[in-house]
Amino acid sequence: MALRILLLTGWLLLGVAGAVAHWYGPGVERQKLDSVAQSVRAAEAAAAGEDYAKAVEEYEAALKALPPARTAEARKIQLEKAKAQILGQQLADAHAELKALVDEMAADPAADPKLLAEARSAQANSQYYNTWLMRLEGLGRDDWEPEIEAARQAYKLLAEDAEKRGDTAEAQKQREDLEAAVRLARMDLSELQGLNIPKQCKGCCSCRGSKPKFGKVPPKNNDIRGAGGAPPIEDTGN
Repeated sequence: MALRILLLTGWLLLGVAGAVAHWYGPGVERQKLDSVAQSVRAAEAAAAGEDYAKAVEEYEAALKALPPARTAEARKIQLEKAKAQILGQQLADAHAELKALVDEMAADPAADPKLLAEARSAQANSQYYNTWLMRLEGLGRDDWEPEIEAARQAYKLLAEDAEKRGDTAEAQKQREDLEAAVRLARMDLSELQGLNIPKQCKGCCSCRGSKPKFGKVPPKNNDIRGAGGAPPIEDTGN
């Protein structure tokens, strides 16, 4: 009887030990991943309702909760956060984060090539619109030309990569964006000033500030895409 009680006690202790190990091991990571998923869903819902500040907050919460080893997931969330920042009038912040993300992924042979291409496209769009604002502010060519040249090079690379993959639709889109970048660089300032500018941007804010006034896309009836045009900013989550 004593032996049976001893064995039963040992079995129960092993069960408790297993539960504790699960709670402080895989169970903790599972809880963190559940928290990440919840924050991402909240961010997507906020972005769908055009509450981009809330979306950015939720993406930041997701990144904080994400286990360090989840590099691929972190990069996806960072990209969506940057898109929300662009749409939420945080162009400068998005610009900096996209540069860091693209540089990191470009240096990693294991990085997802599709996600890298998407990040490069988003970065090029931010550079394009940053150039637009810089020119409207009257900054000199030495200030804005590196921005638009970087965007042009990115669009060219993306178009070539799409052609290699046989993705003709994507290649065409990137070629149009490349043409838009060339036209923006060549356009006279007076001509640029005569076009409708992005919503909420009155040409008086600093594109180098933390929160430039920046709307979603230029009006389609008189925007730069009509003159060979500006690439549209892609919405988050799509």
